[in-house]
Amino acid sequence: MSTQATTRPVAVDELKRAWHAVNAGDFRTGAGTGAGSRGRGPTGETAWSPATGEHTIAVLGCAGSVGSSTVALAAGLAAAAPVRVVECCSVTASGLAAASTAELGLHPADWRQGKRDHVLIERASGVLAGVDEVPLPTEAEHQSQVTILDVGWEAGQLLATDCWLATAVRAADQIVLVTTATMPGMRRLGVAIDLLSNHWQPEQISLAVCGPRRKKWPRGLEHAGGPAVRRALDADRCVEIPADRELAVSGLDSRRVPAALISAARQLLEPAHLLVDDTTA
Repeated sequence: MSTQATTRPVAVDELKRAWHAVNAGDFRTGAGTGAGSRGRGPTGETAWSPATGEHTIAVLGCAGSVGSSTVALAAGLAAAAPVRVVECCSVTASGLAAASTAELGLHPADWRQGKRDHVLIERASGVLAGVDEVPLPTEAEHQSQVTILDVGWEAGQLLATDCWLATAVRAADQIVLVTTATMPGMRRLGVAIDLLSNHWQPEQISLAVCGPRRKKWPRGLEHAGGPAVRRALDADRCVEIPADRELAVSGLDSRRVPAALISAARQLLEPAHLLVDDTTA
């Protein structure tokens, strides 16, 4: 004997209420339902401040797939312990999903944690629809700690959103803008610098340009980003990030990070006077 499910008509207002409930997270299940989900900490707080002695560096990519996660991890490997890299993008956009050499599991604050040498890697465990859904970072484990925020969101979207991450980026000790040695990459870099100029002094902003060495850049590339980029280049605030073909194909995984890349990222730490580790991953 077979049974057939009964159906009933659903009113438009009922559908609207259900849609608003889904957007509010009322029916959310899975890894993103912990206490730290939707931009809140374990006790429901929505603000985050670095611990006393915690040094923060914000790494922002000026466009997609420019290598910001690679630069963030390389800087972490170059910095002296203790250091952590917090990848703030949605799990669907992660560049560090395979970068850990030891997985530590899911933290109650909704961060999936892993280790690579002396670097703690924390990445979001769920799908994030917006910047305001990034969970609060875990508490610093050490008094003198370097926290590298791999922001993972477009600068305009970040600064237009009232959330802990935007506040943390504005208050960061140093900001690193990552782009590629291309005309579009330089144009996006110029826009990002203009957006951020109201929050940082020029000496707080470093550039990380992925591609060939500057002396091999195409004609006109240095001027493509406008006056702000040109001033940063003239002030020697640009670090050349060497292109690595194997890394470009495979992405970050458990294999050794090229020593040349870590050496370049080490230069990003010098303005902040951070101690660096002479070992490489």
